[in-house]
Amino acid sequence: MSIDVHTSPLSGERGQAIAAAIRQRLVSADQPVVGLIDLNGLRRAAAELHAAFGFPDVEVRHTFAVKAAALVPVLRHLWHAGIGAEVASPGELAIARAAGISAGHTVLDSPAKTEAELREALELGIAVNADNPQELSRIDALVRRAPAVGPVGVRVNAQVGAGSIGAMSTATATSKFGIALRDEGAEEWLVEAFLKRPWLTRLHTHTGSQGIPLALMAEGVAAVHALAEKINAAAGRRQITVLDIGGGLPVNFSSDVMTPTFRDYAQTLRAVVPGLFDGRYGIVTEFGRSLAAKQGVVLARVEYTKSAGGRAIAVTHAGAQVATRTVFAPESWPLRVEAWDASGRPREGTAVPQDIAGPCCFAGDLVARERPLPLLEQGDLVALLDTGAYYFSTHFAYNSLPRPAVYGYTADETSVRFEILRRPQTLDELVAESGG
Repeated sequence: MSIDVHTSPLSGERGQAIAAAIRQRLVSADQPVVGLIDLNGLRRAAAELHAAFGFPDVEVRHTFAVKAAALVPVLRHLWHAGIGAEVASPGELAIARAAGISAGHTVLDSPAKTEAELREALELGIAVNADNPQELSRIDALVRRAPAVGPVGVRVNAQVGAGSIGAMSTATATSKFGIALRDEGAEEWLVEAFLKRPWLTRLHTHTGSQGIPLALMAEGVAAVHALAEKINAAAGRRQITVLDIGGGLPVNFSSDVMTPTFRDYAQTLRAVVPGLFDGRYGIVTEFGRSLAAKQGVVLARVEYTKSAGGRAIAVTHAGAQVATRTVFAPESWPLRVEAWDASGRPREGTAVPQDIAGPCCFAGDLVARERPLPLLEQGDLVALLDTGAYYFSTHFAYNSLPRPAVYGYTADETSVRFEILRRPQTLDELVAESGG
């Protein structure tokens, strides 16, 4: 993926926020790396999602994949914007509940749910998507003891193929997720499983995340819609009432442009699966990265500059601990980098190829290689763009580096206001977490 290296750091609310964060010393020698999240941007993204799926006579419930930004204030802001939560662990459920998200707007997806997790979800009224026949048998036993309060569905692997990133593709022939629809006898088994369980009312699918084209995502949804039609015909009634179509809208990391858009995806679905929008099925979505990625910035101090073999190197405090995927899989997860000086102005000068290195003690801890930027100096700052999803919730504790603070911001023409979303982890907290 190519990277636009000419994006102006002065553009819009993000540039105002970076400049203000530097001038207000949110980044300092004592706090050399922080995260910034555009709260207005989150609300705009939520509004765009609602508008894109605003089809008449169709009940649509949007949830946010908590793994993308597992921060209570972020979830609370999205909840106020009408977005629920998709959770995949007891920790994510606890975070969603702390944010005030109702059980009726929460979905539990995980390939390894324990009996205790299932019991809690069913009792609270949380929607559960069973991943496999053994889990469905476990739910059978729980339902026999006490009727489920929350809706229950089955996750199906539509087996429509992989996108450009194998690790993000969840509808391959051998994916670990869901019941493989095209395996011999699987479709017949699914129909019979629903007929035996009148309380099973949902089907769920998710084709993948980054690197999945819209056509492939829609093909997966079409396969599950066809299965729902077959089950309902066999049941002689509308047993399946909701289709959970997952999330996975890819994000363009090469510029500020949001592409594809939620509207692009909704229109693709309408063209490929018109029956999805005829009012007979409710729809659940589980978008994550596409709601949050463009809203985030990692801002880090340049501690030292040097050269090796004729290559300029800026040693910063943002590396694998915050940008894990970018460091270990740079071709799949490239990031745009902006250069700022210590006074809060974009650094100027001739672009020079340079490595942007992190603080971790291994040679591959680089967030950018030979990136043309104005030559960085000690005390400057680098801004890693499009980091609002996964970069603040998947901290990699290499070298026991503490988790950085994350600030939310709202900007207008005259000012930028910051609020703390997550306080920086102290060394005492880190030691206690490490058994001290």
